[in-house]
Amino acid sequence: MARPPQQTGFQPLDREGLVQRVATLLTKAIVTGQLAPGARLSESVVARELGVSRAPVREAARLLENSGLVTYYANRGFFVRETSAEALNDLYELRMVIEIAAARRVIRLGLDETVDKLAAQIAELHRVADQRADMLTQVEADMQFHRLLCAGSGNPKFLHVFEQIAAETEFSIMVIGRLYDDAHKIAETHEPILDAIRRGDAEAAEAALRYHIGEAQELVTRQFRDLEAARRPT
Repeated sequence: MARPPQQTGFQPLDREGLVQRVATLLTKAIVTGQLAPGARLSESVVARELGVSRAPVREAARLLENSGLVTYYANRGFFVRETSAEALNDLYELRMVIEIAAARRVIRLGLDETVDKLAAQIAELHRVADQRADMLTQVEADMQFHRLLCAGSGNPKFLHVFEQIAAETEFSIMVIGRLYDDAHKIAETHEPILDAIRRGDAEAAEAALRYHIGEAQELVTRQFRDLEAARRPT
């Protein structure tokens, strides 16, 4: 007896911005665990459930491959990437380099509009904490602060690289389940970064970013190593 086709719960889409919209849906499915690490990304299943052809699904999968969320194997297709503690450690090192450079540029150029946007995003982080929002909403609000820093630096290359690694960063945090017990702690850890940028103190901004990103790096990689150890056969 034939097995029923795999179901993922996707809803049909219209044609506007199709590839990017498919990529956004797939990214959310991976980040939230709807598509688990190591799972095959079936183009035919996704296309059927979204009501599109396989071509935009394939293009979207290529975008996810560029962002580090999926891997392509010849003659087998796309699979959700299974990351490692070492790979995530490298990822956070890259973030640190980019964001420190972005902060220094904001200070050097006196980009007050960026400072205002960062302050507004910290307020949004506190609002999300007050509402006891789900983990994905918290993580997205967190990453938006860092996106605004890179975008507001005036160097589009910083934002380009950040966008390539943002989804993988969100994915890593969602896999381990949390960073802090108190959601307000997430907001508070961004405040020293903003304070240093507002004062025009590049050294203090770098130190604050090194502490903030480094703390997340240590928490994520430690918990990923614990997960890896738990999965090893005894």
